[in-house]
Amino acid sequence: MKTWLRQHLSAIADAFLHLGKAPGSFAMNVLVVAIALALPFAGLTILENIRPVSEQLAVQPEVSVFAKIETSREKTTALATPIRTILQKYDKQAKLRFVPREQALDDLKGKTGLADALTTLGQNPLPDAYVLQLSGFKSLADANQIDAITEELKALPGVDSVQVDSDWVKRLAALLHIMRLVLLFLAITLAVVVVAVVFNTVRLQVLTQREEIAVAKLVGATNAFIHRPFYYSGALLGLSAGVVALGGVALGLKPLNQAIAEFAQLYASEFLLLPLDLSFTFALLAVSAGLGLIGAVLSVRRHLARLA
Repeated sequence: MKTWLRQHLSAIADAFLHLGKAPGSFAMNVLVVAIALALPFAGLTILENIRPVSEQLAVQPEVSVFAKIETSREKTTALATPIRTILQKYDKQAKLRFVPREQALDDLKGKTGLADALTTLGQNPLPDAYVLQLSGFKSLADANQIDAITEELKALPGVDSVQVDSDWVKRLAALLHIMRLVLLFLAITLAVVVVAVVFNTVRLQVLTQREEIAVAKLVGATNAFIHRPFYYSGALLGLSAGVVALGGVALGLKPLNQAIAEFAQLYASEFLLLPLDLSFTFALLAVSAGLGLIGAVLSVRRHLARLA
């Protein structure tokens, strides 16, 4: 164990030594990789801040179930049981509220100011209704279930029509889904860029140190011993770029929050973008170091094989 640890500590020291010989080149490579990482890091930060808000917005789409005018009150009130059965079938929770036709007429008179016009009709033209406030719709797939629930509600005996207030839920869920796909595509594309930059950086190191590598092989150095410093160089490059990228994103949140705060005040609201929590931060740093390591491994195995 001590031998293994000593070998790796020696490889890390060797990696720092070689990077210290060309600090300007290392800094420029870190900057290039950091710029590539900053875009997906910033996108993830924004999505993580929007996600709780979107879940709060998309929790209660409303469905109104209107009974036929000729349906008796007894049959209308009995509809509550099959409505709950349909909701249980789709494993959805809902606040079920019965609105008698008399109450609906009184509400209409009070809200529209058409009391005199409605009185002249002589009879109540409004049907009994149920209002369902659904919960648990947090994605596009969940929102699409509303259509299936609506079709089954329309098929119930005594039901005349069903009105759904869920289009905004679908639009919001679809927008977030598109944003996630764009972010994923961007992250994959820029991950390839990071690997390519590290690959080229390590290739130049290998070519610069080829004489040292040849001498090391003559005195019996193993491939693992020769490869380790390059691996750590790549991982260090990725880690440093990740730190710079996260730092840049955190600094960029301040002016962005000022603009957001001014916009939110117009709607009497408060919303601020917060940096990612520690678990996310360490995960992204691990990903950055991992991408650097992948680029180094690919480069070393390709170019050191030619020097063998």
